[in-house]
Amino acid sequence: MRVILIILTLTMLSTSAYAECYQNSYGRTECNNGEQAGGYNSNTGNAWKSEKNENGVATTHTSRGGQAKTKNGKGVYQSPNGKNCYKTANSHGCN
Repeated sequence: MRVILIILTLTMLSTSAYAECYQNSYGRTECNNGEQAGGYNSNTGNAWKSEKNENGVATTHTSRGGQAKTKNGKGVYQSPNGKNCYKTANSHGCN
């Protein structure tokens, strides 16, 4: 019975649902398991969470109400007040 419990515990720890957290060079705490990520910046009080769908598009929500959709370094951001910003391979800007 003890062996089964140990095997189940090790299996649960090795699954992809296990998120590894660390503090990056900017002082932000980030957690990521490949499909979902999140973080908190203690200097500004901002938190964020991000999820990737099957097409590889990451949707990120901030604690202040902003939303970004990105893929391969390109994307669109909508701020809480409705301002839209974009970044493509050749340009970037807001309107």
